[in-house]
Amino acid sequence: MEYNTTRNHLIMREYGRHIQKMIEYLVTLEDKEKRQRNAYAVIELMGFLNPHLKNVEDFRHKLWDHLFLISDFKLEVSSPYPIPTRETLRARPKPLKYPKRYPKFSHLGKNLEIVINKALAEENPEKRNGFANAVAYYMKLAYNNWHKETVHDDAIQSELTNLTAGQLEFTNTPYVKSFRPNENRERDRQNFNDYRGKRNQKFQQRSNNGRNDRNNDRPGKFKKKRY
Repeated sequence: MEYNTTRNHLIMREYGRHIQKMIEYLVTLEDKEKRQRNAYAVIELMGFLNPHLKNVEDFRHKLWDHLFLISDFKLEVSSPYPIPTRETLRARPKPLKYPKRYPKFSHLGKNLEIVINKALAEENPEKRNGFANAVAYYMKLAYNNWHKETVHDDAIQSELTNLTAGQLEFTNTPYVKSFRPNENRERDRQNFNDYRGKRNQKFQQRSNNGRNDRNNDRPGKFKKKRY
């Protein structure tokens, strides 16, 4: 009897001990054709044990990579895919470059600066006016989100003039729903609870009246028979 304490390390638990023993047996085979034929059989068995991987892209490629990984890269068979090595397995990807953008208007973000530059480069007056209206709407929306209070259109136009050196002016009044403080929300919630309580009382009175009417319509009480 074999105990797990006496066995070698199980490299991939997804395939189990038996698959690992089969691959270890493949490494000991000297006949190249027999080893290749048995390798294809083991690949098919590995696919049956993990049917959920069939929906993964390059399903067969992953199975061959796992085959070489379980054999500790000692198995010498021909593969339809590039044979992985220990170095490529442990290689780390190169770090991604973090985009560094320094907006001139930090409270509005870099994207709005790009839109403003595009609006200034636009020659069509209608499109230029549309850009200005969109920028003004976003500025008012951002102000309401951060300050939790309404802002006048003159303040938005003044800031837009400073940002664009007076080259953009919006015509449509940007409408943004004003922020409602928590006190109004608590008051509305209390009014709703009062209305719901009154409605429940009305339904209870109606159900009690109906129950009393049914009891009054019943004939006299039945008496138990004594034997």
